[in-house]
Amino acid sequence: MKPTESPSKYRHLEKMSTIELLTGINREDQTVALTVQKAIPEIEKLVDAITDKMLAGGRLFYLGAGTSGRLGIVDASECPPTYGVPQGLVIGLIAGGDGAIRKAVEFAEDSNEQGWKDLQQHQVSTNDVVIGIAASGGTPYVVGALKACKANGIITGSITCNPQSAVAEQADYPVEVITGPEFVTGSTRMKAGTAQKLVLNMISTAVMIKIGRVEDNKMVNMQLSNDKLVNRGTMMVMEATGLNYADSNKLLLQQGSVKKAVETFRLMT
Repeated sequence: MKPTESPSKYRHLEKMSTIELLTGINREDQTVALTVQKAIPEIEKLVDAITDKMLAGGRLFYLGAGTSGRLGIVDASECPPTYGVPQGLVIGLIAGGDGAIRKAVEFAEDSNEQGWKDLQQHQVSTNDVVIGIAASGGTPYVVGALKACKANGIITGSITCNPQSAVAEQADYPVEVITGPEFVTGSTRMKAGTAQKLVLNMISTAVMIKIGRVEDNKMVNMQLSNDKLVNRGTMMVMEATGLNYADSNKLLLQQGSVKKAVETFRLMT
């Protein structure tokens, strides 16, 4: 039996008090970060492969079904506002299409061909990297897509939560995070989903830093899409230039990013 499908270590959940339920869930969650830590060497190899392709003009694709697909879409969608990269540099695809983000699409993950068809709609090529995300490691939508990528010379990675899976077998850079039984048997949106989210955070953050979208520890290329971020950016410009708040804010809004504002200031002085 796959570890993610193994029976929960907890019995008769319906008889537990609220505090017992929450304590048990939290106890299991505490194991996830340590499990991810064991996969850092594999994550490192995948990050370096993505970085090389992205610096050469390539893109990153995430591909998954259900919770796994949604997590990929969340990570991809956060890259442009956080790091100021163009839409389409990181792309998340989910079995069943965009409608499946909010509502499950029955049997969408069971097609071996649809994942590759979805990638082709974005003109995927050997310049790109495709990461298949599947807690079970056996999702046909993901397995078929990675197999087609391999046949077409496209670099692939994977994030799975069971050992020796079909998805990992098709990946050039497999990342296996073996999270074990869930608190609710088979509910992989819990520990497995948390592990996938942590790995995705690590991948996208490390790649964005390595391609130059962060300076020191600051998001100098973030999009100024709300008042909170404008204020944060203004404070960053103040720190870098010594200007007062009003002048820093004016310069930031004129230039559109912290990086450009600071560069402009240094050219002027």
